[in-house]
Amino acid sequence: MNTIIISLAVLGGIGCLAAIILYVVAQTFKVNEDPRIDRIEAVLPGANCGGCGKPGCRGFAEACVKAGNLEGLRCPVGGDATMSQVGAILGIEVAAGDALVAVVRCNGSCANRPKTSQYNGTRSCIIMHNLYAGETGCRYGCLGCGDCVAACQFGAIHMNPETGLPEVDDDKCTACGACAKACPKNIIELRKKGPKNRRIFVSCVNKDKGGVARKACKAACIGCGKCVKECAFDAIVVENNVAYIDYTKCRLCRKCEAACPTGAIHAPNFPPRKPIDEQPAVTAQTETSQA
Repeated sequence: MNTIIISLAVLGGIGCLAAIILYVVAQTFKVNEDPRIDRIEAVLPGANCGGCGKPGCRGFAEACVKAGNLEGLRCPVGGDATMSQVGAILGIEVAAGDALVAVVRCNGSCANRPKTSQYNGTRSCIIMHNLYAGETGCRYGCLGCGDCVAACQFGAIHMNPETGLPEVDDDKCTACGACAKACPKNIIELRKKGPKNRRIFVSCVNKDKGGVARKACKAACIGCGKCVKECAFDAIVVENNVAYIDYTKCRLCRKCEAACPTGAIHAPNFPPRKPIDEQPAVTAQTETSQA
């Protein structure tokens, strides 16, 4: 009986001593955090998507407090409303930013880009990309395995079974950039959402010369430069045989879309184009005044 009592007393003493040591160590090495970090984290969406470029919402909150200003810091999921709350906590006025949306810059559908081989491995874009160029003649286009779909936490992107390409739901997309990071071909880009969800972009990233690109895909950009000549705002450049539209300069006049001989320039959510003879003349001066 005495042995049991002694054992219990010894164990209890050891437990109390360990508790005291842990308490002393915790108090000695305690890190005092700015209470604003918790307040900012509380107003964030809690998606922990990494779209802000930080390791989760907590990391973003810490970065906001440590930076002292919000330049270069933005929560794409929460948008302007959330950033206004963050600014209020920090006592900083936050300017409204442009709403962004993910855009798939590939029009290599099954009809435009026929298959030249059959892939029988694991259905993963990153695995296929590391093994070979893909199932079609275009080594730059979408691989169609849906890594972007799996990466999206908001159900904003899905694969179209008819075209074999991913499609983005503008209303669900938060511009977190997860799909863009998941795409090994870099065909997904975050662009300005635009008024009424209208935007213009080149739906092609093929850097091959015109004849080679067109042979691989009927809708490929051939780098002819006709869109560049039509643009009155210097919003389009042709580099590495493919055109690119700078959305910060584009005025959505759609003249480049009409000039593209392959249909590589897309203008979603616009009304149907009028016949050429019914279209009013558009000049740089009138477009600037409209903007």
